[in-house]
Amino acid sequence: MDCRVINRRRHTGLQQLSSFAKTGRTFLGPVKSSKFIIDEECHESVLISSTVRLLESLDLTSAVGQLLNEAIQAQNSTYRTGTSTLLFLVGAWSSAAEECLHLGVPMSLIASVMSEGLNSCIEEVESLQVPIHSVCDHIDSTETFSGLSVSLYPSLQIPSGTGLVQKEHDLKDVTSQSLAFCSLSGRPVKSPQLFRLQAKFEADENISRTPQTLKNNLLADTHCRKSVLTHSRHFSRTDHHWISKPGGFLEQLSAAAPKTYSCSDLAELEVGLSHGDPSSMRLVDEAVRLQRQNAGRQRGSHTGRFPFDISRIFTCCLPGLPDTLSCVCPGYITVVSMSTATLVKELQNQPVRVVLVEGDLTENYRHLGFNKPANIKTVSESVKVQQDSSEELWTDHVLQVLIKLNVNLVLARGNVSERLAEKCTDSKRLVIGSVQDSVLQAFAEASGAVQVAYLTHMNENCVGSGVSVTTWRSIPSDTVDGISRMAVVLKTEGINLVTVVLTSPVIAQMQTKEDRFWTCASRLYYALKEQKVFLGGGAVEILCLTHLQSLAGQSVNKGNQDCSGWLHNTSSWLASSAALYRPTVLKCLADGWHRYLSTLLRNTAVYSSDSEAATSIQCHLQNAADSGSPSSYILNEYSKLNSVILNLGISDKLEPIPRVYDVVTPKIEAWRRALDLVLLVLQTDNEIITGLAHTQKSSQESEGFLFL
Repeated sequence: MDCRVINRRRHTGLQQLSSFAKTGRTFLGPVKSSKFIIDEECHESVLISSTVRLLESLDLTSAVGQLLNEAIQAQNSTYRTGTSTLLFLVGAWSSAAEECLHLGVPMSLIASVMSEGLNSCIEEVESLQVPIHSVCDHIDSTETFSGLSVSLYPSLQIPSGTGLVQKEHDLKDVTSQSLAFCSLSGRPVKSPQLFRLQAKFEADENISRTPQTLKNNLLADTHCRKSVLTHSRHFSRTDHHWISKPGGFLEQLSAAAPKTYSCSDLAELEVGLSHGDPSSMRLVDEAVRLQRQNAGRQRGSHTGRFPFDISRIFTCCLPGLPDTLSCVCPGYITVVSMSTATLVKELQNQPVRVVLVEGDLTENYRHLGFNKPANIKTVSESVKVQQDSSEELWTDHVLQVLIKLNVNLVLARGNVSERLAEKCTDSKRLVIGSVQDSVLQAFAEASGAVQVAYLTHMNENCVGSGVSVTTWRSIPSDTVDGISRMAVVLKTEGINLVTVVLTSPVIAQMQTKEDRFWTCASRLYYALKEQKVFLGGGAVEILCLTHLQSLAGQSVNKGNQDCSGWLHNTSSWLASSAALYRPTVLKCLADGWHRYLSTLLRNTAVYSSDSEAATSIQCHLQNAADSGSPSSYILNEYSKLNSVILNLGISDKLEPIPRVYDVVTPKIEAWRRALDLVLLVLQTDNEIITGLAHTQKSSQESEGFLFL
């Protein structure tokens, strides 16, 4: 049970938002500190490392808690990424708004200036967008992502004989925890190998194109270069110098003719979007390439634009098995009871006919819009006998229809009657319920089946054929319900379905592993969908911070000029008041970004205090201001080829580090949702405290406790 002190004399709602947000600050950054959630009633525990799972375990019965949960769930259901950023910024900007209130800034000005500041930041960071229009054009000839196939858990290995080239094995002994040891301070990192991954893809080519003069300058300047952004997912760089071009393109600065830059390699993009989770991104890469193969077979060639359809990718979680069994398979894999093991073995050697049910497979199920007959009542001395008789008659009728049409497999979107499932198993027919809509649609397209609402209305034209049923592996899973289960594979020729099998010997990690896979898959999906990404490594956050500080400085100068005219023109007092408070609000908004970056640095396990992290950030802010162009400074720092920070003082080698990318829309939407929530609570839960009586209250009366 966590407890926070709430000061009743200040804005209660903003304090509650800040308190909720503090519980998830360890989820920010590449080195996430997981939390054990223990159920007080049944004493079961689960290991979580995501904001969504955290909120499921907190007491969110308050109005503010409900609003926060709705915002997080909306972000997660839409993008499946960005929730940790959203939660942290909610807390940071809640504190910022509360500080503005404490300084006497009118509420309306807080809302308007904060919104204006964020919109200005969003426009400013457009210069850091990188186009990826041709990333899938040469997918068949590019390197695979398996070079980053080291598991998040050390026991996961790549099966031998996969035909991977030597480049793809250079990081086999590096775990994702290597991301914990990056620095902005100029101190050496402990595990630089991960940052050199991208060199295995294109180091030779980049170095050969680098003018000799540039090489010499870089080598000579290694020991005197100032600290730069190098923190894995949040502070990293590439190997070129860039200037902003209209339309979001970045242009390379070199001795040769300038050219526009874009990411054109899928493996490079996946490396940049993995954000310290190579094991999950490896599975995503395999799923993407398998889906590519399926699409190529359907078209007869690999020409045309490759669609990444995330709705046709599924996960099957199998706890209790070693990590090495995690894999990607074509078709649909699901878990069924061991009581059907004999039936599945019999179905393996024959083509199976299938029917698809778009609702529940129960006697009392009725489709949406169904209206019961009015003014009709059934009277019986024994209602239970009537219900049992009705269900038994319905079960026999359905079974006769299946036998008549020689159907061996039934897939239903909803629940399945236990009695019907038992009878079907006895008659050598497999029934599977809770199947997703996209699975039913895929089987309908590949097998020729037509989805029906009621099996009793089915005819020959609704039955599909050519489906195969095989066992994937027997799973002795008695850890939860004491019932053994087994995994079955359902597929047919030309079906566009891919299942990612996730295994873990630690049952408490299973949910976390699935969440991380979907996060990586969603990042890649939105990157390919939007055909652009942000330069990552904290570049956009640093630019936002410097931009807001610049706006605040401009507002101070403008406000001083306006103040000189107050005595001569009283009608402009309101506008002058806005100009007076504007720098304060912008500074508080910028402080939220500063807290964000500072927390990222603390979560790298390098900085021992917030002041040390703040000093490093301030150094970059000062350098950006002195450069005259913050965006150019950030791009130059991002693109340096060599650094004493990354190479542990080894200055005689030019080794590019992997580029880091962020998805555009999910990140921006997380910012917008965070500020919208803060402003909503600010304007709907404002408390006005006046009078001498309030100032005479004791501290105990003016404070309360918020239990999380």
